[in-house]
Amino acid sequence: MRRPLGRGTPLIGALAVMVAAGAAANAKVEGDTIVLGAAVSLTGKYSTNGKNTQDGYDLAVARVNELGGVQVGDTSYKLEVVYYDDESTPARAAQLAERLINQDGVKFLLGPYSSGLTKAIAPVTEKYKIPMVEGNGASLSLFTEGYRYLFATLTTTQFYLREAVNLAAATAEAAGRSPADLKVAMAFENDPFSQDIRAGVTEDAERWGMKVVVDDKLPPEINDMAATLTKVKAVKPDLLLVSGHTKGATLAVRQTAEMRVDVPMVAITHCDSAQVAETLGSAAEYFLCASQWDRSLSYRDDWFGTAEEYAQRFEATFDYAPPYQAAESTAAVLVFVDAFRRAQSFDTEKVRDAIAATDMETFYGRIKFDETGKNIAKPMVLYQVQDGQYKVVAPAEWASAKLIYPRRLAD
Repeated sequence: MRRPLGRGTPLIGALAVMVAAGAAANAKVEGDTIVLGAAVSLTGKYSTNGKNTQDGYDLAVARVNELGGVQVGDTSYKLEVVYYDDESTPARAAQLAERLINQDGVKFLLGPYSSGLTKAIAPVTEKYKIPMVEGNGASLSLFTEGYRYLFATLTTTQFYLREAVNLAAATAEAAGRSPADLKVAMAFENDPFSQDIRAGVTEDAERWGMKVVVDDKLPPEINDMAATLTKVKAVKPDLLLVSGHTKGATLAVRQTAEMRVDVPMVAITHCDSAQVAETLGSAAEYFLCASQWDRSLSYRDDWFGTAEEYAQRFEATFDYAPPYQAAESTAAVLVFVDAFRRAQSFDTEKVRDAIAATDMETFYGRIKFDETGKNIAKPMVLYQVQDGQYKVVAPAEWASAKLIYPRRLAD
């Protein structure tokens, strides 16, 4: 665990990780410091993406502080984040949200990692009328409950792998085939995030008239996809879609190679955070990967400059390339910064209303919330692993490389 750093410390984090019951309380603003709070997964099944989330928050805090902080009235305020480890469990996440609000006095929350944990915390922030900006809860069901205090910088789940379905249809048409002749296999973790993705791709597959030949639910603690992949080998689909967070991405790449599963197009989630290209070598070649963001995109802002400049700063700080989970987390902090400036207040209702009115350009893309709190201004992109690198191949207007099709098995 990291120990508390001093207020306004210009090191990464300017943060406190406090887990002891007797940890000192924090108010929403102390002196010249705005205190944000977050429960993140430092341990448990989401620990990899939990670290990505925390690193994204920390980089934003350090950069905003480096640039002088947030001007409200005549005072320039620094940022600080109080963290707790939610242990990757919804019940613990909800308890920690209560603690941050009631014991630590934090009035502005950053979200956890995953839709399931965000879903556990949202009723708490709603109950206490505490604004929460999050970048890692994409489930559409989060935005159908009428929450007024929940806002998400990311694109919601139903769009994650839809581009893969549309790309398969376009590829078929270019080859003189009808998209209705295509067979689709699907394997999605049985959690809110992945099942929402399934709903989105099913809708598009039906629209194109494609036939779903495998539709499996993966257990949350998935350790083996052999049963699903055996079915896939038997029915020989044209497109295989998989979503099982970081572990599912690794399994899909590794086991399709081991079992010699020959599918012309395979699309998965969490490629970059699972580092499939970096760690699995040729087995990952030609996989398609859904992503919220890429460093090659032409986004920019006044805090980080371009998306590429953000990525370079992140790498220099944390010694790994930023996955989109980190980028969308950084963007969540920037939403608060922008809202504080426009609200010129720390009143939670005024800040909440300022967040709701957000319409800003960032290195992560445009952020504009609809009445439900979801970002409606930023598209998803689709990578393909080519020569060990993630290349954007769709949508066409953002593509930096041409699709390699059909996918070829590694030797």
